[in-house]
Amino acid sequence: MTIKDRTIAFIGGGNMARSLIGGLVSAGMSPDRIWVADPDAGQLEMLRGQQPVHATRDNDEAVLAADVLVLAVKPQMLGEVAEGIRGAVQSAKPLVISVAAGVREPDLQRWLGGGVALVRTMPNTPSLVQCGATALCAGPDVTTAQRELAENVMRAVGLTLWVENEGQMDAVTAVSGSGPAYFFLLMELMEEAGRSLGLTQKSARLLATQTAFGAAKMALESNEDAATLRRRVTSPNGTTERALKIMEEGGMRELIHKALEGARDRSRELADELGGK
Repeated sequence: MTIKDRTIAFIGGGNMARSLIGGLVSAGMSPDRIWVADPDAGQLEMLRGQQPVHATRDNDEAVLAADVLVLAVKPQMLGEVAEGIRGAVQSAKPLVISVAAGVREPDLQRWLGGGVALVRTMPNTPSLVQCGATALCAGPDVTTAQRELAENVMRAVGLTLWVENEGQMDAVTAVSGSGPAYFFLLMELMEEAGRSLGLTQKSARLLATQTAFGAAKMALESNEDAATLRRRVTSPNGTTERALKIMEEGGMRELIHKALEGARDRSRELADELGGK
């Protein structure tokens, strides 16, 4: 059976659920095979206005209908929600996919009653426009076929890759989970600098944004690493070399390493806090 032949239920009808549903439907999945449970009637009404999915305020109803269950609630709420659906999950035995940042697999297993086929994922915000990057980590009860199912679900919003162990998810959070904000900051600073150099705000924003998009597209479509691509566009004694030299002398390389280490450490701290609830 393919993903199109499965029934998928989402607990939580927020932005990530809506993006995944939109991507799955665009890929050919019937909305009739999708369930969404959310306590907010307005949220459900908005969802049904976008796609004719099954909508309910009863989490157990959605779980019992599902082959694949996507937990798409805020991390701070996940413990309470997971404990509330424990009986239904133990009865239906769906593949469970968590998109909640910072909640570890053993804590989810404890809340859900144990023995659950569970895949933890870390998507990032560009998933909202189907250009995301999602890392996946499978628990010990996940079969090869279920790994493929989980990957097919998350591929609806962009690139997917598997990590070998859950400890790597903190590094994933630092690189891609928080990563969009780093690029937004660089774009913001380039726009500010462009205005100070005489460009209009509109021109500076458009040039910075399109340049970021073009550089990312070149990197994705190239077999070369970022360092090689950087060297290829840096002419000796040219303008790019001058700018890069100033960045390096200012400690940009060390600062980026320190920033990502800080994000990784905070990810670990948050996981400890969330798991203790």
